[in-house]
Amino acid sequence: MYTYSEECLRSFIENQSRLFDEVVADSLEEADAFLEDCMAEVVDSIEDVRDYLDESGMDVSGLSDEEIEEQAEVFKLPSGKYLIVEG
Repeated sequence: MYTYSEECLRSFIENQSRLFDEVVADSLEEADAFLEDCMAEVVDSIEDVRDYLDESGMDVSGLSDEEIEEQAEVFKLPSGKYLIVEG
């Protein structure tokens, strides 16, 4: 079984070019291993994304929710949750 949901893995595979210049995962297995290796986080809300980025040292105080969603390391999932991948 995968560490991350299939929704999360598929979203990452489809959108990984936002964060990386080259493909890092072609399959669900590769995506799961990659996300686990870089300790990607799945959070429930944009407020949780804001908190995560703030705690990791990024100044997000002046950013709108839309600007946070546009950050390369933030992937909005179809379910409304967010995947955060630090590249």
